[in-house]
Amino acid sequence: MRLTGKTAIVTGGASGFGAGIVRRFLQEGCRVMIADIDGEAARQLAVEMGDHAVAQQVDVADGISVREMALAAHDTFDHVDILINNAGITHLPGALEEISEEEFDRLYRVNMKSVYHTARALVPHMKERKQGAILNVASTAGVSPRPRLNWYNASKGWMITATKAMAVELAPDNIRVNAINPVAGETPLLKSFMGEDTPEIRAKFLSTIPLGRFSQPEDMGNAALFLCSDEASMITGVAMEVDGGRCI
Repeated sequence: MRLTGKTAIVTGGASGFGAGIVRRFLQEGCRVMIADIDGEAARQLAVEMGDHAVAQQVDVADGISVREMALAAHDTFDHVDILINNAGITHLPGALEEISEEEFDRLYRVNMKSVYHTARALVPHMKERKQGAILNVASTAGVSPRPRLNWYNASKGWMITATKAMAVELAPDNIRVNAINPVAGETPLLKSFMGEDTPEIRAKFLSTIPLGRFSQPEDMGNAALFLCSDEASMITGVAMEVDGGRCI
């Protein structure tokens, strides 16, 4: 019960890696807000998870929606100890010059500007309490970019740099900021990363991962649990690769 008495917001928490983090945190005694653009999916997971879980519909690309999420968390929990910036999207594989401006702008708003919005909404509260943990879900794509996912790669590289910059600035307020870099996993985004989901493409993708399997939501949950727990009280500014050796 490493998170007993703690509260957390997990964006993109209704599916994939986010749901894995939600489940693990709840197992460890945390109260969790499942924040997702799919409000119905968030509500269904909250009902499944029990009394310590609440659902909140949020569009992380919209500052007003994020502020409403933060206010709802304060009303429900009184305080927020942990923020997980997990919500993210990708563009379909394609030549970098062929990705539309509309796709690029959407990627920017969801993968990057969302971190600005959540920081604006929640960092003042954490500063006031002189404690907090923020975890950004980046990607191995920000460390070892894959061809034809150029602007997605760049957004996750930005996330890693933002994590380190936030960690340095917020350390005097006892707010730790870390990131995890998953490799592609069994999530709704897998097909988008690969372009199409066939046994041949999966085999080719898996051949680049030394441990020979995709990331699972439970893997992200375990890594997030450690980095957000008091056991990691001396760890900040780290981008932990949870990738089966992909980046070696």
